[in-house]
Amino acid sequence: MRRWLVEAALAVVAVALGSFFLATTLNEGGGWPIGAELAAGAVAVAALVRYRRSRPVALALALIALGLLFGLPMGATPVALFAVALYRPAGVTVAVAAVHAVSLATVYLIALGPTRTYWEATISLILLHVILVAVGMLVRAQRRLVRSWAERARVAERGDELRVEQARLAERERIAREMHDVLAHRISLLAVHAGALEVRRDAPAGERQAAGVIRQSAHDALEELRQVIGLLREPAEDRPQPTLADVPALVAQSRAAGERVELELSAAQVPAAVGRHAYRIVQEALTNARKHAPGTRVRVAVAGRAEQGLVVEVGNPLRAGRAVLPGSGTGLVGLRERVQLAGGRLEHGPTPAGEFRLRAWLPWHP
Repeated sequence: MRRWLVEAALAVVAVALGSFFLATTLNEGGGWPIGAELAAGAVAVAALVRYRRSRPVALALALIALGLLFGLPMGATPVALFAVALYRPAGVTVAVAAVHAVSLATVYLIALGPTRTYWEATISLILLHVILVAVGMLVRAQRRLVRSWAERARVAERGDELRVEQARLAERERIAREMHDVLAHRISLLAVHAGALEVRRDAPAGERQAAGVIRQSAHDALEELRQVIGLLREPAEDRPQPTLADVPALVAQSRAAGERVELELSAAQVPAAVGRHAYRIVQEALTNARKHAPGTRVRVAVAGRAEQGLVVEVGNPLRAGRAVLPGSGTGLVGLRERVQLAGGRLEHGPTPAGEFRLRAWLPWHP
């Protein structure tokens, strides 16, 4: 609908300009019969509406020739030149405008001679067309600039989405590796106990056979687990996974690095899975504090009990200015993914007291 309104408005402008040029020509006693002028004008306006966007150069050249013969089509020529400037490169636009100016000056010189009327008409028409061409080139440049900004915004948005997705996948892979460590340890213990029961001579034959089946099943399950999840393992992470008991050591490392960290740890006998999640939360929170608020005092509190859940809270004063170390913004995304997969909740952001607080709740089932 908007496109047709634009085309109609341009047609009205072309007809109005053409009527002015036709009236001027008739007042001077020249021009073709009205029927021929109307037919030429109708052809010019129809061609303008039809080919202004698709073939602006051919349209402009045709209207230049038609406008030199008839008065009414002259109104469509400026619109055609504007379309060339809007949809074609600057070199093509300048060439078409030069052809029009030279043609106009030559024909008017032959018709009027080097008189004052010739100079006034030629200069005024060429200036009109030059202004329209300049405006069209400016609009084209502005549109290209807006498109480039929009494309940059889309690229940046896709990059942010990709980084967020990579952070989520990385966190899931790390959780999978942790699951592999835990399950591999449990299944190995099961296989060892089943093997010990299988070789007991005082055990009934049925129990020894059942123990053998359990041992073999555990062995097969361990091999399948290693095949499915073992590919996610990185050599640097081939070590025991941290638990809540390792949080004091993590805080000590941060203190050794120059951070002022206060630790309140009032939870004990936390399940290993919950402890691993709590450790990762504290680790990421301390990293963020070191990046975005170096030198501030960081408070770490871990508390909870069975059936009520474990609460991990880390807070530090906000620091004005930019971060000392750059951050990708994906650490908190990974934490949210981890906490959600564990069935918990994560909240973070500035507080009215001027602090940045991260608070996570993890379910704790005995």
